[in-house]
Amino acid sequence: MPFKKTTLKNGLRIITIPMKNTKTVTILVVVGTGSKYEEKETNGLSHFLEHMFFKGTKKRPTTLKVAETLDKIGGAYNAFTGKEFTGFWAKVEKSHLDLALDWVSDIFLNSKLQAQEIKREKGVIIEEINMYLDMPMKYIEDLFEKLLYGDQPAGWMLAGEKENILKLQRKHFIDYLKNHYSALNTIVCVAGNFNQREVKEKIKKYFKKIRNTPPQSKLKVIELQVQPRSLVHLKKTDQTHLCLGVRGYSLGQPQIYAQEILVAILGGNMSSRLWISIRERKGLAYYVRTSSELYTDSGYLVTQAGIPHKNVREVISLILKEYKNIRENKVPKVELKKAKDYLKGNMTLSLELSDAQASFYTGQELLTGKILTPKEKFARIDKVTVTDVQKAAKEIFKPEKLNLTLIGPHKNKSEFQKLLKL
Repeated sequence: MPFKKTTLKNGLRIITIPMKNTKTVTILVVVGTGSKYEEKETNGLSHFLEHMFFKGTKKRPTTLKVAETLDKIGGAYNAFTGKEFTGFWAKVEKSHLDLALDWVSDIFLNSKLQAQEIKREKGVIIEEINMYLDMPMKYIEDLFEKLLYGDQPAGWMLAGEKENILKLQRKHFIDYLKNHYSALNTIVCVAGNFNQREVKEKIKKYFKKIRNTPPQSKLKVIELQVQPRSLVHLKKTDQTHLCLGVRGYSLGQPQIYAQEILVAILGGNMSSRLWISIRERKGLAYYVRTSSELYTDSGYLVTQAGIPHKNVREVISLILKEYKNIRENKVPKVELKKAKDYLKGNMTLSLELSDAQASFYTGQELLTGKILTPKEKFARIDKVTVTDVQKAAKEIFKPEKLNLTLIGPHKNKSEFQKLLKL
């Protein structure tokens, strides 16, 4: 096996991924909590708390002391927050493994969360929100999930609303940490060049103070849609950005492999159907891509593009035409093989680095409780037939599952709503 999983008595899971052909090592700590675990009044707290882990510990009392620890050795480090997980990582030259473990465990377990630092960081968070609001190419993705899920955690902005951020106090951070950070929903992963036997004992030492109280669960996503939906965000922009997609499968469902093949065929690369029809033949967009998002209790397939304002209707029609075509006509075997080879090759390329390996294995363990190796994933991709792909297309490409979001100088929502037909 290319990895080994160990569960300690306190519930903490350890994943080790030895890679002899590298001079680096990555430590990744992932927790099963994110914005889907928030309440309305604390929306944005998961992401805000992630920021606060870099503001000082007893051992490293300032942001400077935290940052310069790994800067001194040329290490890379950061953190990330998602809807269902939060992660902290460090990547260093292999001889600095102990320092990286000490650093990650220190910020993870010993951050002070001082009131004055929280107050100061509010300005940073608000500017981060402002940055995303000024990036239509990014913000359109948030609007798409808002349209899909509405006023429930899955539909809220991950970074929260600015008004909410200003109201958060230290008590909110302390309570959230106690309720959602536990050995029972945490994984420590080490990937790269290291001694397999020694590293587990080191992890036990550095993470011995982690609490193991049962973490709070999240609300299950409610999905209810009986007709096409659209959302138009009026904004003066140089081009219109759109997301047009459908509700799809969630993690754990076997159809996700057929859905990934649909993504590859429709808009996954520069020879995909939508890339050729919209960009190469019509010259209507610089970028057009199809992707899928897989959560534990929901999922979707979506096509995104940035296009001239006057060509919005034509591009919507072209996307819908390809959705309808792949639903009603079986994919040629040669195109199916191309999509499979693309997915497998893309995965292989993406897993060359130790940090990518860490994300690949911990993500599966955290969200599904089951890890498939690349070889096992390839086997599942290879099993997908032409019939499987069409069956999945027939299930997800239905008029009542269509969702469209737009950012641009458009005032008349009804004109776009009328186009949503298959």
